[in-house]
Amino acid sequence: MPLMAQNRRNSKRPFPLESLFKPQVPRSNYLHLLEEKQRLQLKKFLLHRMFLVASIQANMEKKEIAEYYDQVFQSVLKHHLGEVVTGILLIYPNSVLHILESSSGTLYHVLLDYVTRERSRTEFWIQKMKIIVISHHIPARLFMQWYVSVVKVPVLYLDDVTQSQSLEEVITDFFIQTHKLALYVFKTVKVGGKGPGDNLHQVAPDLLPQEQIIKYLCKSEEFMDPATFINMYNKPLHVTSDSEVVWPAPSSL
Repeated sequence: MPLMAQNRRNSKRPFPLESLFKPQVPRSNYLHLLEEKQRLQLKKFLLHRMFLVASIQANMEKKEIAEYYDQVFQSVLKHHLGEVVTGILLIYPNSVLHILESSSGTLYHVLLDYVTRERSRTEFWIQKMKIIVISHHIPARLFMQWYVSVVKVPVLYLDDVTQSQSLEEVITDFFIQTHKLALYVFKTVKVGGKGPGDNLHQVAPDLLPQEQIIKYLCKSEEFMDPATFINMYNKPLHVTSDSEVVWPAPSSL
């Protein structure tokens, strides 16, 4: 029998189905590992952390301030389901320090509510708000809930660091203190608890930024106010391509 005919006959043999059902060795990669880690952490959105400082009217009640932010958060949740806000609000006699953790959309609407109220009212009780920093895509929350705490400290201090240190040094110390404060709250406050209470100035005085620092940051022009941030956020980016650039520049004859 010719060799070619024999090969043609052998090629018509049925393909063994057993090879299709052989167990395959599971393979994975780093992308699958990250996706699984994110799924286990139940993250439905990217986390961001925002630091705010602002001046407030004197003798503001803690309940009134907390109720305002509770209303803002509840309003935002109607449009951003599941994007809970965590963080801490420190209420000084004449200023506040606010740390918020949530999605970018939620943080945007918190700022938008402030800008809207500031423009619609002749005198809003929150004034001179400044955005110190926004940290994007943070790996995890530092706060398990949203806490409100009153800082009962004297208004005047013996050592005014704002007069002897540069802005860079002041803001560095500010972030070191607030980060240590966040770790302290994370370790000491149980999930579902009422929060750190109003005695932080007694149990952790070294972790609280002085109110003169908060006032100093509110007056610093280096930091952006919410209205400017909102305008930049809504402004479309215009990128000029190389094909749009003409050289030499046209001139009228």
